[in-house]
Amino acid sequence: MIRLPLVLAVLAIASPALAQTGPIETRKALMENNGRDAKAGGDMLKGTSPYDAARAKAIFASMNDVANKFGAHFPPNSKTGGKTEAAPAIWEKPGEFKASLTKFQADSAAAMKADLSTQAAFGTQFGKVTANCKSCHESFRIKLD
Repeated sequence: MIRLPLVLAVLAIASPALAQTGPIETRKALMENNGRDAKAGGDMLKGTSPYDAARAKAIFASMNDVANKFGAHFPPNSKTGGKTEAAPAIWEKPGEFKASLTKFQADSAAAMKADLSTQAAFGTQFGKVTANCKSCHESFRIKLD
């Protein structure tokens, strides 16, 4: 039997270490989440996994969560290092980057609220949301080898 004080002590020790994650690592983790969601949505649209309206809503909720968190992880000291794929344009054109994030936030929020009862309806919303991903990657991401 594990005692509660022991569990709390382990969490107290581990929590500061988890909080030490830097902005580049955080950005990568958020984008990995987005990638998993995009793949899951694509699989439902291709029919390689069954369409599930609840899962569709969860995909958009997760993407919206990323959209709302992502922009906070670009301090000036995170322009390089850590194998970042962030393009200099993020810091050179902050207004355009913010507008891109705002559109992603709005489109993913609208998709969460949309009627997703059919695969076709999901496909329409998924196309709008993932167009944001493509646009941002083209303007604000450098692909590393």
